[in-house]
Amino acid sequence: MKLPQKKSLLLAFMLAVGMASCQTSANSTLNAPPPKEVPKYGYSIVNVYGHDTNAFTQGLEFHDGKLLEGTGESGRSSLRRVALETGDVVQKVDLPPPYFGEGITLLNGRIYQLTWQHQLGFIYDANSFQKQGEFHYSGEGWGLTNDGHSLILSDGSNRIRFLDPDNQSVTKTISVFDGKRAIDKLNEIEFVNGEIYANIWHRNQIATIDPQTGLVTSWIDLTGLLRRDEVSDEEAVLNGIAYDKATNRLFVTGKLWPKLFEIKVKK
Repeated sequence: MKLPQKKSLLLAFMLAVGMASCQTSANSTLNAPPPKEVPKYGYSIVNVYGHDTNAFTQGLEFHDGKLLEGTGESGRSSLRRVALETGDVVQKVDLPPPYFGEGITLLNGRIYQLTWQHQLGFIYDANSFQKQGEFHYSGEGWGLTNDGHSLILSDGSNRIRFLDPDNQSVTKTISVFDGKRAIDKLNEIEFVNGEIYANIWHRNQIATIDPQTGLVTSWIDLTGLLRRDEVSDEEAVLNGIAYDKATNRLFVTGKLWPKLFEIKVKK
């Protein structure tokens, strides 16, 4: 059955508009610029320091000329103050079994330390290492840093949570992506010049992350920093980032590594 003339004209008009719209959309897709590739940077070594090969490094901070280091493994976990120049441990408190120490950070005169699977963190006085309290969080604890206001926690996924330091409630969560690719296994983290630097477990790369969007802004490739024959344990992987804000120095090390490195990022 034929449509009345007016309906036929209206249908033809609608079809034409629809085809033009599809063509415009296709052209827009074809002409859209490719997604911007995240830059990849190298490094140069500025200084090399000693590091305790028994330290299963899970957290690292620089404060008052010395390093604060949190170490892991049940029965071997600790919080330490370490002399930068020698790698000697000058102050230490051990975590009792079964706790497996993870990331640490220093904020407002307190050191916060995570544990891996117990959903429990410890709070210490930054000078005496006297325990001042405990706090709880959901999921695993991997890395910990702060931006001067919030505690920032990684848990092995591609999520990073921001916590209120007074009550440890979650105030914000970001998801980390490189373009459309989720970046998980975020391990030790450090806040550096407005960005989050993150070790990726079992990778010789550091991701720099926008704390507002969760987008990876660059990759720092640290391949070759430590020779393979200098460690034997398969878990002796890159892990540990510390930043000296006063002198703009960046330090990195790894679990069970014999060395700690001061590096400069080569852009």
